Amino acid sequence: MDAERFGRALGVGVRETAKAVVRAVDAASSPNPRAGSGRAVQVTPDWSAGRRAGSVAAGVKRGGRRFGEAVWKPAARAGGVLWFELTGVFFGLFAMAAGVEVWRHRMEFGGRGGGRVWVALGMLLLFGWFTVTSFMKARERGRR
Repeated sequence: MDAERFGRALGVGVRETAKAVVRAVDAASSPNPRAGSGRAVQVTPDWSAGRRAGSVAAGVKRGGRRFGEAVWKPAARAGGVLWFELTGVFFGLFAMAAGVEVWRHRMEFGGRGGGRVWVALGMLLLFGWFTVTSFMKARERGRR
């Protein structure tokens, strides 16, 4: 293909693409004719620079809010669920260590090292409670 034919083809393609983009922008900025109360709404374009800039800024603001609702809320929810699960695992590790200590010294309940067993048992109950409630909170937050 020679350079002249290539230039013509490229020019036609660029013009058609520009027209398609303009049509897409016009279609995106016009209101939905099917939405609303069923009455026809006549839209007249306002070409004044101040109003147009204001409507663009309002559209960007509205789009940013919708983006936040669509992306950040689910991400924050998932992060909260993950945080509760992580703290539940952390507390579970402490509860498991206390459980091992209780099992290791189980014969000393009334004897000479009985205080150590009671402290370990208290830790087991406390951190076990923290573990269970953390996972319950994660489950509750995940359902919202």
